[in-house]
Amino acid sequence: MVKGTVIKYGDNVDTDVIIPARYLNTSDPVELASHCMEDLDATYPERVKTSKIMVAGKNFGCGSSREHAPIAIKVAGTQCVIAETFARIFYRNSINIGLPIMECPEAAKDIEDGNEVEINFSTGEIKNITKGKSYQAAPFPEFMQEIISADGLINYIKKGENK
Repeated sequence: MVKGTVIKYGDNVDTDVIIPARYLNTSDPVELASHCMEDLDATYPERVKTSKIMVAGKNFGCGSSREHAPIAIKVAGTQCVIAETFARIFYRNSINIGLPIMECPEAAKDIEDGNEVEINFSTGEIKNITKGKSYQAAPFPEFMQEIISADGLINYIKKGENK
C-alpha cells in the first residue's frame, strides 16, 4: 500500500527526459536520482520529497531500454508510477528494480497534479482521496509483488537461494 501526493506528466515521457543521456556515465543511483526529470520539470527533485506518486499519460518510459530511468525515479523517492500505458521494456525494467507501476487509463486521465492518492497493489485499487473516487487497475500477481517487496529481481533471486 502506498499513499501520497501526485506529480503529473503527459504522454510520451521518454527515458531521455527521465534521465538525460549526459548523465549515463555514472551508475550511482543517488547521482542519477539528482538529475531525474530535470529537462522536463526542474522542480521534480524538490517536489518528490513530499509527492510520492507519479501519474502520466500514454507510452510512459518510451525510448531507450536503459535501466537508469526507473532507477532514477525510484531512488529520487517516487513510490509508484501510474500511467495510461507504459513502454514494455520500461515496464519490465521497473519491476526488475522493484519500482511499482500501475496501468490504469481511467486513473491516469482523471487524477490531477497535487491530488492525494492511495494505491493497494494486492487488489489493484487506486483511490483518489482528493476527489473521492476509485479506479481499478489489474493487481500485481503474487510473484511480482514478491519481486517488488524484495526491492527487485536480483534480491528476490538471492532471497530464494537462501531458503
